[in-house]
Amino acid sequence: MTRRDLQWKGGGFALTAISCALCVAVDGSPFTIVFFPLALLGLPLMLHGKRVGQMFRAERRGHGHTVDVVHAARVRRRGQGTDGFGH
Repeated sequence: MTRRDLQWKGGGFALTAISCALCVAVDGSPFTIVFFPLALLGLPLMLHGKRVGQMFRAERRGHGHTVDVVHAARVRRRGQGTDGFGH
């Protein structure tokens, strides 16, 4: 796992933890509705790390096949061919 990936995952963990702590702190307040979506936003970041950012960038640039773009980037990074065995 790279440093950048850990930073993304740490950011997701921090966002989720802070949002949950604030929800508990303002128990019964309407502000809970504001913090709950932030906690949910942190979950994919915590689980998938920098791939979430990569997906947003690919989608923003207008790629119709976001999954293919992410897979191609992963294959290039690993130096493998399309079959997954380096051929």
